[in-house]
Amino acid sequence: MGPHRRRKWQDFWAMWGDERQRRWHGHGGPPGPPPPEVAHAWREFFLGFMGANPETHWAFGGRRFTPWHQGVDTFNPFVANLLSKGGGLLPLLALHFLSDHPRYGNEIMELLSEWTRGQWVANPGAIYPLMDELERNGLIEGKWEDPDKRTMRVYQITARGAHELEGLKAIVRPKLMDTIRALELIIDGLGGDKSEGEDEPADQSESV
Repeated sequence: MGPHRRRKWQDFWAMWGDERQRRWHGHGGPPGPPPPEVAHAWREFFLGFMGANPETHWAFGGRRFTPWHQGVDTFNPFVANLLSKGGGLLPLLALHFLSDHPRYGNEIMELLSEWTRGQWVANPGAIYPLMDELERNGLIEGKWEDPDKRTMRVYQITARGAHELEGLKAIVRPKLMDTIRALELIIDGLGGDKSEGEDEPADQSESV
């Protein structure tokens, strides 16, 4: 984008989607690191829009936005904050996924990616320590698929874990609904699309 091109601030993701479609015919690929050419184009697009690379931008330079620094445009840091262990949803969802039948740890990671439409991708460093903690607390049981090789561990929920899950749902689900309502108020407060013909701020594409 040229330094004097004008556009709607709210259109960033739509504009990047159009650019991606134009270059790669909508190529998305699986969650995770994008091809180098896509990552490079994403970083160029961000620089042109905000005037700084994502890792040097004052608001987006922190650790929670690290995937953006690497070109992972599908990553949603706000979803990730909710799903991190400290955010409280990851243990709840792990128990929920085990409530219907036993699963491997990688199955839980795949379901998390599916439920978030790839906006957050779990990693073994987050899932397996959680499985260990849940097992220590008697909420799940893990068994090696092959006791000799000990490479694949299958987890199933216990009666205590099922009881705990119901309590967690009763506490967390109403608060999630409150969160949605609060976020809707924030979105409304930040404003929607500008009316057609209304002046828009000039593009700030100069490098810093």
